[in-house]
Amino acid sequence: MATIKRNASAKWSGSGKEGKGAITTQSGVLSETPYSFSRRFGEEKGTNPEELIAAAHAGCFTMALAFQLSGAGHPPEQLDTKADVSLEQVEGGWKISAIKLTTRGKVPGISKEDFQRLAETAKANCPVSKVLNATITLDAVME
Repeated sequence: MATIKRNASAKWSGSGKEGKGAITTQSGVLSETPYSFSRRFGEEKGTNPEELIAAAHAGCFTMALAFQLSGAGHPPEQLDTKADVSLEQVEGGWKISAIKLTTRGKVPGISKEDFQRLAETAKANCPVSKVLNATITLDAVME
């Protein structure tokens, strides 16, 4: 089986609240894209890790659903998905407590029940849905 690897990097300068950072992705779609405390926990325009997770989940799920529907003989005309990520303050810090996927589809010739069943299968099997159960390793080095 093939293994596909992608990467992104983040730089940060300063304290957690007053500092600032930049995110860069392998593809270059994000290149030194700024992020900060006020972009993550406030309303300042810009991106943040939770927004990027929401984008990744919406994209992954929607593609997985298109594959499910096509495999069942009902390729979609259009699928639109929104992912709402909930970041919750808990004892000892913060955690992503929930992700709500809302999808709407224009799929000729399929029943609502079959659409729902295939959407549930896509939700359970898209790689981003599974990521929270991933093995996370760390290589931390002081310079």
